Amino acid sequence: MRSVRASPPDRTDCTVAEPRRAVPGCLSPAEGNGCGCPDSHDRWRPGRTRPADTVDGVRRTVSRLAAALLTVLGVALAMSMLAGTGAQAAVASMRAAGAGRAPLTPSPKLARNGAPGRLAYPVLTAATPARHVIVVGLGGLRWSDITPAATPAIWRLAERGSVGSLRDSAVWPRACPADGWLTLNGAARAAVSSGPTGPCPATPAVIPQGSGPGPARVPAMPALVSRNGAYLNQPDWGLLAAAPGHGGCATAVGPGAGLALASRTGHVDSYLPSPDTLPRAVLARCPLTLIDLGNLPNPAGRPSASSGVTSRSAALRAADRAIASLTSNLPTNSTLVLLSPGGYSPGLRVIVVAGPGFSHGLLTSVSTRRPGLILLTDITPTILHWLGTPVPSNVVGAVLGSAPRSTLAATAAALRGQQVAAQVGWSTTPTFFLVVRVGYLVAFALVWLIPWRPGRRRTVARTAGVAAASLPAGTFLAGLLPWWSVSHPAAAEYALAAGWAILIAALALAGPWRRDPLGPAGMVAAITLGVIVVDLLTGSHLQRESPFGLAVDAGRYYGLGNYAVGTYAASGIMCAVWAGSALLRRSRRSRALVLMSLIAALTIIVAGWPGFGAKVGGTIAMVPAFGVLLAAAAGIRITGRRAAVIAVSGLAVVVVFALASYFLPVAGPSDISGFVGRSLHGGAGIILARKVHSNLASLATSPFVLIVPVLVAALGVVIAWPGRVRGRLLVRAYEEIPLLRPAFSAIWLAGVLGWFAEDSGVIVPSAALLFVLPLAVAILSSLPERAGSDSPEPGGTGDRAVSGSGPSGYV
Repeated sequence: MRSVRASPPDRTDCTVAEPRRAVPGCLSPAEGNGCGCPDSHDRWRPGRTRPADTVDGVRRTVSRLAAALLTVLGVALAMSMLAGTGAQAAVASMRAAGAGRAPLTPSPKLARNGAPGRLAYPVLTAATPARHVIVVGLGGLRWSDITPAATPAIWRLAERGSVGSLRDSAVWPRACPADGWLTLNGAARAAVSSGPTGPCPATPAVIPQGSGPGPARVPAMPALVSRNGAYLNQPDWGLLAAAPGHGGCATAVGPGAGLALASRTGHVDSYLPSPDTLPRAVLARCPLTLIDLGNLPNPAGRPSASSGVTSRSAALRAADRAIASLTSNLPTNSTLVLLSPGGYSPGLRVIVVAGPGFSHGLLTSVSTRRPGLILLTDITPTILHWLGTPVPSNVVGAVLGSAPRSTLAATAAALRGQQVAAQVGWSTTPTFFLVVRVGYLVAFALVWLIPWRPGRRRTVARTAGVAAASLPAGTFLAGLLPWWSVSHPAAAEYALAAGWAILIAALALAGPWRRDPLGPAGMVAAITLGVIVVDLLTGSHLQRESPFGLAVDAGRYYGLGNYAVGTYAASGIMCAVWAGSALLRRSRRSRALVLMSLIAALTIIVAGWPGFGAKVGGTIAMVPAFGVLLAAAAGIRITGRRAAVIAVSGLAVVVVFALASYFLPVAGPSDISGFVGRSLHGGAGIILARKVHSNLASLATSPFVLIVPVLVAALGVVIAWPGRVRGRLLVRAYEEIPLLRPAFSAIWLAGVLGWFAEDSGVIVPSAALLFVLPLAVAILSSLPERAGSDSPEPGGTGDRAVSGSGPSGYV
């Protein structure tokens, strides 16, 4: 707590009073008014008496702050309870899976316009276990392939069953069919292919050791087990083959199915090489049967190439006839799963489940919290559950559920839209970030190099900075309209994003707040924070397939995305600084602290609470950053002991959220609760090792990211010692906006901590720089001009080079 002191009896001339001790976040007496911290409320003004601080006043401030924080936490808990009705039942479903009880099935409703992922969180109903489970795999199958005319048997199966999009989440962004079959084997991401590019490898050969359904061997299996150990995903090899339980059997038909049912050594108990002749007796022989129908050809060259389309269409008709034959021979009380285990290019695939509890529905999984989107790693634990076999605690997938849906035509249209949105994200996001980075460099270089008229450079720079900083919020708001349903979806998405960014920038530059140097940047930060907070509270719909949000290929499907976490933290910090500075100028320190603390609490709770943002690394980074900011605003000196407390504060908050997520069903399932569960069963070490490996691998994603560590280090030096690097404009900004130094320091700290705490690594500060640097340009160019100059006054190169009062009302 800030030390309590009385004001000097006479402060008519502040410079003759005894200078007060400098505190962190404040300039030295020589840099400000000669009285220590240059906050506006600490400056004496003629004709105004500054009341002395009192112990009672400090206690009132602390009690109000505590009450405000408790109120925010209570509101968050209440909202989580309202939003988590379905999540509570989903947790019960996951726990029931481990105990062998019947699953609970989510029931969301399809939203208007067929918007992908726009489905309410589920209300759950019970499903019935199956006696026979038949899994049919067809590589490369997409929802755009399925129509009543082209695939009548698949369409009829989908009409009576539950449908969804399957994310073939193997090791690489593109999962080849063989990768998908191997992932089903051990219920964890695995790969036969050796890299993310190049042609897909053939499915490893399966050698029968007799005629008819009998033993077989996959010679390549031991080598695949050894190679996949380097990926740190820990597949439980042979888990799918063990799904029928002790004394049960599983039959593999075709090489992909043999790979999925092979043991660690490559042994397959029951194998048939081809599905061409598959009598009913074989389907009824074992509780579990896997059938590989092969792979659809990839169209040659462009989709319009006639040879590729003809070949694919013929293969699709043959597969449809095979499925029609299978459905006519199903034994009683069977569940049929049709899925695409992978393809030759990244994309969402088809999954259809028909059987008890899965009639006329939409598939759901708590792994994604996105009704209609299923992970490949969900399939194996679901099959175990259907056959009454306990699911091991270290399995990453979740048991599937089913929800009521509208007509199949409308649902299929929504799933095709989901596929298009994901494809746009896969194919355009790298180009988008490259264009934005190069475009920003060129735009701000032109602002600096063009010989503008006096005063015009500031105006142009401020406008460019505000517009550029508005882009992240614009990309989120683009999701308010179904851009994926038009003929040119990528162009529509980015046009909408640019339009929203221009609208936000116009609002930030046109309001009465434009007279405040922090006003335009603060308004952009407030809008960005508000958009993300509302989106997280309502299910993260706007972040889906946004360049700054949740991309399907990034492996995160709900909550706060890795690309958005730095922007979110920076917007929360700048919003708190803008609001706090407005009150500090009116000498209302206690109210400023309460308001800034409320903004900090809202930002942190929404980001870290499992039912909302569910962000572990981002919360670990944000809590210390806000701690540094609030300490500076309160005039609290950060000693070594306080620095240690601030350093571990983020981890402590995450532990609280994690325990709440694991033990309180109302919090909803999340990665946080999954980490606690695996930690209790001894799996924390491998999870941390995998995150460290992913963090280091982020440095090799593109040549640009190698510049980011150097840039982050350079920015740290500039923020800490602007005068030593001739940053006279920044020195002046620190003088005129007292909270700016701690704000920039907090943003830098959040970026660095997010870098090391998130498995996306350097991508966190890399994406945040596209928001933070334009925001800083907007602030610095908003400083009022000094008489006769469009640039800072010369006067030295040290941090104390600029002194004296700023414009009235801002200092």
